[in-house]
Amino acid sequence: MPNARIEFHHVWKKFQRGELHDSLRDLIPAMAKRLVGRAPKRDELSQGEFWAVRDVSFVVEPGEALGIIGPNGAGKSTILKLLTQILTPTRGRCMITGRAGALIEVAAGFHPDLTGRENVFLQGAIMGMKRAEIARRFDEIVAFAEIDQFIDTPVKRYSNGMNARLGFAIAAHIDPDVLVIDEVLAVGDMRFQQKAFDRIKAMCTSGIPVAIVSHQLDRIAALCTHAILLDRGSVVRRGTPTECIETYLNNEWSTEVSGAERSPTRLQTIAVLSPAPLASGEHVRFRITGTTIGSLPGPRSCSIRVRSLATGKVLFAVASEQCGVILPQDGPFEMMLELQFNVPPGVYGVETAVWDRATQRDIARGPSVTLQIAEGMRFYGSVQMHPQMQLVSAPLAGARTAS
Repeated sequence: MPNARIEFHHVWKKFQRGELHDSLRDLIPAMAKRLVGRAPKRDELSQGEFWAVRDVSFVVEPGEALGIIGPNGAGKSTILKLLTQILTPTRGRCMITGRAGALIEVAAGFHPDLTGRENVFLQGAIMGMKRAEIARRFDEIVAFAEIDQFIDTPVKRYSNGMNARLGFAIAAHIDPDVLVIDEVLAVGDMRFQQKAFDRIKAMCTSGIPVAIVSHQLDRIAALCTHAILLDRGSVVRRGTPTECIETYLNNEWSTEVSGAERSPTRLQTIAVLSPAPLASGEHVRFRITGTTIGSLPGPRSCSIRVRSLATGKVLFAVASEQCGVILPQDGPFEMMLELQFNVPPGVYGVETAVWDRATQRDIARGPSVTLQIAEGMRFYGSVQMHPQMQLVSAPLAGARTAS
């Protein structure tokens, strides 16, 4: 559909905090309080209410994929529920033009007593597919889910993984005009996750508008053309996925280390010198600048950490003194760093901090930078080993080996 798009215009959404009145005994006193006081207007907050979404606007055109990121409680899932009309906005308007496909809680609509076959037709109908369309895509859906031997078994006998694979396969084969995705990029085992990711990537690059919510920041960077960062219901950053991810991680990591006012060393900037795109296994060069204050006692060392944005785990850490670099006792300095990224494709954060040799910990946070590592030589696992193979013997062409 050429005019398909996602629109979100100055949307606000409020919720009630605390208990709801589910009995007459609780309801009567609550109504009496409202009669005594002034009833709040629809766009005002009454006692116990809060804004889950505050004046959020965006438009996603065909060929664009918007990533929506932020901490828990930022309003990400509320925005997707507003888009899919599960919720209605308190103020503002939102709409989707075209048939929407929603990858949200993909197995939630299954009836446990029905077979996988029956649930394919039931779930497909719920998602707006016609029976003839479901029948046409049925074999493809079952093959993708890899449950052909169990398709006529009631889904209550399925494992959680089988349920998730079937639910995803149905939702991923509806050929929507607009796609909305909420936290389904980690469905199934590792092999199926890659298969699901490849399917979503194909849908995202097919020219339809896409909105994605995920805590897997590397997936957001790989799939999306632009992004927004939410905090407490408001947009705090718009830009490329890498820009929004970097802002998000700077905020998240800012409380990990403290004591900058007591540190004799201040780290000021980190810049990537190697040209993009960066491929797995390549050497990446950085420039780090800072200054030291000679009047303050303490360490003169810098620590570097590389963190996977897919897992949040630190993959590598080293202090400058371990590399033979001693920072000056006073004044500004510039330092060059080179790291070989023997890692799978994904998004990684490079953090800096002031390192205290006495306590063996970071005492002051420095700047950080986010890198997207593209695929080099394809491999599976968590470390790029740069294999070198050589065939040293083989049968001669046309020769037969003895049986």
